[in-house]
Amino acid sequence: MTFTSDSVSNPFSGTFNYSAQLIDAIASTTAVFKALTVDDQLAVLWYAYTEMGRSITPAATGAARLQLAQGLLNEIKFLSYLDQLEFMRDLVAQKDTKLTRSYGVLTANTKLAFWYELSELMVKGFVAPMPADYKLSRDGAQVLETLKQLDFGQQITVFRKIVSDMGVDPLAD
Repeated sequence: MTFTSDSVSNPFSGTFNYSAQLIDAIASTTAVFKALTVDDQLAVLWYAYTEMGRSITPAATGAARLQLAQGLLNEIKFLSYLDQLEFMRDLVAQKDTKLTRSYGVLTANTKLAFWYELSELMVKGFVAPMPADYKLSRDGAQVLETLKQLDFGQQITVFRKIVSDMGVDPLAD
């Protein structure tokens, strides 16, 4: 007789499946985020990092080798505000440029730290700030509210998925 996972009785089959709920929340939040316009994606990241950033910081920078991204951050600081915004839009849209390829080779945790540092540079005025009059779309506001409702681990997982897909990995097939 061959045993498969379907043939084994699960004594917990009637209980709450917490891990499935977590995966659903992460997957749905990530999918809705990716359906937003490029500018709304940038706005949600900005608001998320400025509103929830204090809890994201230790997880992102503690596990990352931010020094690997420091050269890219320095390059961005010397661009005009217009070029900085274009770079961020190119990251989200996965346009193939020298800078998006530099970002693409970073690890997921380093990408998390990169976005945190980018938001800090925005606050300090070294990188183009979020326009004060920017109006987040209804869907963007909903994604932000959903992110706020997730627990810390879920938030980090969503952010990691989002920022990992940005840029262009020159080593990918």
